[in-house]
Amino acid sequence: MFEILKRQEMADGTVVMNEISAPLIAKKAQPGQFVILKANETGERIPLTMADTDPKKGTITIIYQVVGKSTNLFKSLQVGDHFQDVIGPLGKPTHLEKLGTVICVGGGTGVAVLHPITRGLKQIGNRVIAIIGARTKDLLILEDKMKVASNELHVCTDDGSYGHHGFVTDKLKEVLEKEDVKLVVGIGPVPMMKFVCKVTEEYGVKTLVSLNAIMVDGTGMCGCCRVSIGGKTQFACVDGPEFDGHQVDFNELMQRLDAYKTEEAIAMDKYSCECKAAG
Repeated sequence: MFEILKRQEMADGTVVMNEISAPLIAKKAQPGQFVILKANETGERIPLTMADTDPKKGTITIIYQVVGKSTNLFKSLQVGDHFQDVIGPLGKPTHLEKLGTVICVGGGTGVAVLHPITRGLKQIGNRVIAIIGARTKDLLILEDKMKVASNELHVCTDDGSYGHHGFVTDKLKEVLEKEDVKLVVGIGPVPMMKFVCKVTEEYGVKTLVSLNAIMVDGTGMCGCCRVSIGGKTQFACVDGPEFDGHQVDFNELMQRLDAYKTEEAIAMDKYSCECKAAG
């Protein structure tokens, strides 16, 4: 059992941070890797990339948005409660190398995934320009941590309530016009990553994205997380989760992510009814 040692509700209560006791995972985990969590015996297996790790304390940090039954169940867990299963570290770690100037672009809860990668790129000597965004100021997360993890930070909100009024791609174009950028890392909602890649393709800048494909076992056996990369099928859990963004078939990925929308809505309705009955 994996105890929750710290819990914080962020971004207007729709995003939750859990610091979880998982010494063996914390010891081995590297930036870009993920874990699969299950709340209880009947819970769903949910893959989440680690926002931070502390090998000395033996803890990992996950940040997730509350959107359906399973994440609502996660949200119900408090400090002192336990996740039944936490499996990892899974996936390939981010390949970190000294390149020069790099840009790290994050949207929504993707900023949590981006944080350790940004920090790692800076620590090995890159000049890191970070661009983070959300629909509104209340939904921004980890601004202070990203400021420390990068050399330069730009904040964007779709509604103009804070920072640059506009999308992260607007600021990305602006920086690409002025800087000699060697690499862009873009992590966030699939449409955001798609348009980040469209922008960087115009400038000929290599771009890495982290794909949140539907996943079950996390070992490449089930095939649920298959994605098309350069016209070839790969598995996000073992070949990724990071891929060359210019090779990703984002339209197919979005279609596959929508495959169970009806079932997800039914499960959420049933869970809500059970909670009301229990309350």
